[in-house]
Amino acid sequence: EREGTVDQGTIKDFHESERTGTLLTDDRTEVAIDERSLEGAQIRTLRIGQRVRFDTEEHEGRRVARSLRLVTVD
Repeated sequence: EREGTVDQGTIKDFHESERTGTLLTDDRTEVAIDERSLEGAQIRTLRIGQRVRFDTEEHEGRRVARSLRLVTVD
């Protein structure tokens, strides 16, 4: 099972007012973003196409991002 692994992906869509959206992993799998995905993160908004790292968990039969953080270039 993939739960608890760290993945990278790209933001597909994000609704700032609801703090929900979708991202695509590098293998094109959709992962949901919900209000808990951004807990503890200093992220105010996400842009389409933005690269992120995240953990995943299963929630109500779907993959959901947790511990979302931005990928930065050093």
